[in-house]
Amino acid sequence: MTNPIPPILLVGCGRMGSAMLSGWREQGLSASFAVDPSPAAAEQAGPDLTVVGELSDIPAGFAPAAVVLAVKPQNAAAVLPLYAKFGDKAVFLSIMAGRTMGGIQALLGGGAAVVRAMPNTPAAVRQGMTVCCPAPAVSQAQRDLCDRLLRAIGLVEWVDDEGLLDAVTAVSGSGPAYVFLLAELMEAAARQQGIPPAMARTLARQTVAGSGALLAASKEEASQLRVGVTSPGGTTEAALRVLMADDAWPKAVAQAIEDATKRSRELAN
Repeated sequence: MTNPIPPILLVGCGRMGSAMLSGWREQGLSASFAVDPSPAAAEQAGPDLTVVGELSDIPAGFAPAAVVLAVKPQNAAAVLPLYAKFGDKAVFLSIMAGRTMGGIQALLGGGAAVVRAMPNTPAAVRQGMTVCCPAPAVSQAQRDLCDRLLRAIGLVEWVDDEGLLDAVTAVSGSGPAYVFLLAELMEAAARQQGIPPAMARTLARQTVAGSGALLAASKEEASQLRVGVTSPGGTTEAALRVLMADDAWPKAVAQAIEDATKRSRELAN
């Protein structure tokens, strides 16, 4: 087994925090702490993790290598200043949507080493996509640690321009919802064509999941894979004629990404 992940302080054991914790445990996690007052959070406790309701319940000598901020963005102003004392040695890895590095540093202290990350929900099955941006104060060792923490739940990319995270949020952060909507609509349409409900559900879900797996495994462009399914004059061509009309998917998807990017920028202000 590789060296265990060093001690971590996880702030928030919600859906994403719990998904990350599960991934870390698979790699081996040194004795760590999590802060979350909810009764459900206590179920995450184990030999490698002590869950407490308040920061004051953590022993004074605990020195985490990273403080992972997985709290709701609207709670940041009240919560983050409490953790500023760890800034001398720890890197702060934030997965709070919309909270800029400058805003986080203002709450923690101007010199805090902050990495801002945007993961997505497939992290729960280790198929996540995360894009990160490091503040200038982040050392290479701290960046490597954050990279390891996030690769435990999927793929990771790094950018130097924090402004790109708004578009990243629109594409991969919100993207799972677009795919789930496709499955939802396919299931409903299948039922309208007389396919029994249980079969309609299976057809839609497995088609979306299988196509995603094929896309991930293939070296071909998505457009090439699409063409490979589309026989001239066939059923797929008839369907794509509707979906690829100028006022259909091309316009709708572009507008959706644009609006989500704009909203991400608004939330950061």
